[in-house]
Amino acid sequence: MAKGEWEDLAVPGAAFRVRATPRARQPGLTHDAGLFRISVTAPADEGRANAAVAEALARALGVAKTRLTLVRGATSRDKTFRLD
Repeated sequence: MAKGEWEDLAVPGAAFRVRATPRARQPGLTHDAGLFRISVTAPADEGRANAAVAEALARALGVAKTRLTLVRGATSRDKTFRLD
């Protein structure tokens, strides 16, 4: 995944649906039909996986990770992030 690969989707106020997979063997990111599938190696305890998912999404969108807000799904695999 190249940095800023989906920067054309980075519109302020946009919501991004994410399906997260923590503790994956290899990190990865795909985008299909409005859904990002993000695999991270971080475990899903104490918010580590959420932070890794936000960082991967921010890198794909070419924005700072502080501009992404987790709106829904803090303890779920299905998450919604908003770009501020």
